[in-house]
Amino acid sequence: MKSQRTMKLCIALAMMAELVALAPLRAQEASAAPAVSVSMTVTASVAENKTMPEIKPQDVIVNQGKQRLQLTDWVRAGGDHAGLDLFILIDDSANSSLGSQLDDLRAFIKSQPSTTLIGVGYMQNAVVKVSQDLTDDHGAAAKALRLPLGSVGAYGSPYLSVINLIKRWPAHPQNRREVIMVTDGVDRARGGPQWPGLSINPDVDSAGNLAQRNGIIIHTIYTPGAGRMHRNFYEANNGQLGIAKLSDVTGGQSYFLGLQDPVSFKPYLDDLQKVLDNQYLVKFAVKSGKKAGLQYVSFSTELAGVEFSAANSAWVAAGK
Repeated sequence: MKSQRTMKLCIALAMMAELVALAPLRAQEASAAPAVSVSMTVTASVAENKTMPEIKPQDVIVNQGKQRLQLTDWVRAGGDHAGLDLFILIDDSANSSLGSQLDDLRAFIKSQPSTTLIGVGYMQNAVVKVSQDLTDDHGAAAKALRLPLGSVGAYGSPYLSVINLIKRWPAHPQNRREVIMVTDGVDRARGGPQWPGLSINPDVDSAGNLAQRNGIIIHTIYTPGAGRMHRNFYEANNGQLGIAKLSDVTGGQSYFLGLQDPVSFKPYLDDLQKVLDNQYLVKFAVKSGKKAGLQYVSFSTELAGVEFSAANSAWVAAGK
């Protein structure tokens, strides 16, 4: 009996010793997981009365949780790297008062550099009706702007519409990809009982995840919509929450003046121009998993007064 207990004890000790010996090997195998290169667009900003300093690669910190990632490239989006695909999407359910803002949008379009391709589309019935494909003819893009229909349509959702655009985005892999959505963010496509409280539409997350996967930054400008929903406090606020979140997770800017019509879009568009003029193309190494997916990353710097904005997550390919 005693010898059996002794044997069992010896076996247990041997198993523990094997586990201890294998632990460093398994940790080494985990740390040796293949790293893949990931590309993102990052926007730098400073206070309005400050001058943007020169930002060097050594000034940039990329983190995944508490782990610092290896930065492999940091290039200003200018010169040979200035290419930009910019879609301006207008909600066809917007109030006709948006017409007073069209000249500001036209001036913004015409002021873009030749390296920016501009497309114009209208969101209706969960799709985008493209009135001007991406083009460097900015005059043609400006002419493609028109008054919104002021109709909610049978299936009006700005989030499903932008998903539709992303899925058929033209292939210009060398260019940055960005969207300016002009909408109240109200999803008029959802039927059934509605909870009378503040909440985030699940299609916001779907659109945000798809945009992050495709490296697309979405900026949003609030404008009131037509019909009764824009007069409903819950619907209007939920719409504004939705577009604000969509911009935040994709690294974009969201502009609004409460639930009112802004006097002019020009201050918004001037600020957006600063955003486009202060972007960087960044590459860094991330350990891949067994499956491709979004992985959370963050950017920071110790340069005084400088802030970075970028998408919450990067799409990381699966390891081979």
